[in-house]
Amino acid sequence: MLASLSAFFWILLLYFHFVVLGGRTGGGDESSLRLQSNPPVVVDPRIPVPVRVVEEAPLPKIAAAKEEVVTPRVTAQQQQQPKTFPFMRALRTVENKTDRCGGRYIYVHDLPSRFNDDMLKECRSLSLWTNMCKFTTNAGMGPPLENVEGVFSNTGWYATNQFAVDVIFSNRMKQYDCLTNDSSLAAAIFVPFYAGFDIAKYLWGYNISRRDAASLDLVDWLMKRPEWKIMQGRDHFLVGGRITWDFRRLSDEEGDWGNKLLFLPAAKNMSMLVVESSPWNANDFGIPYPTYFHPAKDADVFVWQDRMRKLERKYLFSFAGAPRPGNPKSIRGQIIDQCRGSKVCKLLECDFGESKCHSPSSIMQMFQSSLFCLQPQGDSYTRRSAFDSMLAGCIPVFFHPGSAYTQYTWHLPKNFSTYSVFIPEDDIRKRNGSIEELLSQIPPEQVQIMRENVINLIPQLIYADPRSKLETLKDAFDVAVQAVIDKVTRLRKNIIQGRTEYDNFVEENSWKYALLEDGQREAGWHEWDPFFSKPKGESSGDSSTGSSAEAAKNSWKNEQRDQK
Repeated sequence: MLASLSAFFWILLLYFHFVVLGGRTGGGDESSLRLQSNPPVVVDPRIPVPVRVVEEAPLPKIAAAKEEVVTPRVTAQQQQQPKTFPFMRALRTVENKTDRCGGRYIYVHDLPSRFNDDMLKECRSLSLWTNMCKFTTNAGMGPPLENVEGVFSNTGWYATNQFAVDVIFSNRMKQYDCLTNDSSLAAAIFVPFYAGFDIAKYLWGYNISRRDAASLDLVDWLMKRPEWKIMQGRDHFLVGGRITWDFRRLSDEEGDWGNKLLFLPAAKNMSMLVVESSPWNANDFGIPYPTYFHPAKDADVFVWQDRMRKLERKYLFSFAGAPRPGNPKSIRGQIIDQCRGSKVCKLLECDFGESKCHSPSSIMQMFQSSLFCLQPQGDSYTRRSAFDSMLAGCIPVFFHPGSAYTQYTWHLPKNFSTYSVFIPEDDIRKRNGSIEELLSQIPPEQVQIMRENVINLIPQLIYADPRSKLETLKDAFDVAVQAVIDKVTRLRKNIIQGRTEYDNFVEENSWKYALLEDGQREAGWHEWDPFFSKPKGESSGDSSTGSSAEAAKNSWKNEQRDQK
């Protein structure tokens, strides 16, 4: 019996080693090797403890250790892979130092002709009171001006309509030196839609469906294009040669003003360049009104600047305009009264008989003879007159920051005191401040510096002849296009970095952001806040001009009056 028991235990031990443990470690050959490499195991039959516990215990720890080594390595590889965006090829063109157009390419949409050229064929219907056919000639500059009185240069002067930027800008784009047919290279994409001409044609006597038709068709056409899908239109820009309020109808009531182009969701992604922008919206940007001067070469500009420097100016200040009796907030009546009562002010009144206000030579002659030119608000914030006066080397005097300082931030210096004088409206309206006294207190040497700064600004405030291009100077078109490119480039870089351009962006404070210093990312309180306050719930207009719709409508009424 003892012999049998001893044999049974040895048989059981051998079976356990070769069959049970051998099967768990991967097979007979490997088990044999493992067994040969281990020292002999002495088993006391009195201790009923399975030997497999000793062999199996380290296995889970080894497996876990392998997982800890492998898993982090895969995750790190995934993290190292950079995100790619469809516009990265366009950004990389800047790195090619042999490409003079790197980072400056513009792609122009080939729009159906109904959005642009067909409008010019129907030029007689572009305005209810003005025959725009003559103003669309010469690439949008209008008919040439004769230099009978010697006020102009002998070349480069045209009777340009103040709302002709649509055509001028599009024709200047045809001369742009970095156009491309490959949209993947484009720093920005231009949409040659004549938005200003479209709304001008249908503002009076048409229902809202007709006023909105072309804008809706345009957006529908653009959204089907592959170029749109790259950034959902945020790299697109277009031009509307009228004030922004003509494109911002607040409701779908038939009696409301304008169309709703700038309120369309797709259009909110695009940048629209207008001659007057909204302080409270982020998708429009102010560009200069066109003047009468469209030089074809740099020398024409230099000769004009030298001439403006040498002129003797016999008037301290001047004003060309009409009162606004229907607007009790307007200070124009007081300005006219002060000018009439001053021996050093030149006045061109625009409401009586054959007004010289509509004569380019009379206007430019007056500005050339004045040190300061008064530029109060009209029906809306801005006036073409401001650019005519600076073209004449006359220092502009503004009474509302919305007339220039928050409008033309691409084209005018942030430090407005270097080229202009600011007199708050309330100083005239409530305190009856004397304009003559205020201006006469400015030291002559400071006046000279300001005047020189104004003259130096002339190139970037005018639109060169669209049929040619300047050699070294940058005109208003060049400045605007580069600003759009910079805007799109910043947006693309921010997208790659996963950040926004500003912290806590508030669209209603849009006018503030362009005034921030480099490095600032948040707009706080500003001294001009009272100028842009408005009743809660009202999306446009202010206390001085009334509602935006009324301002735009009055602007058209004055256009009607101008044709009588």
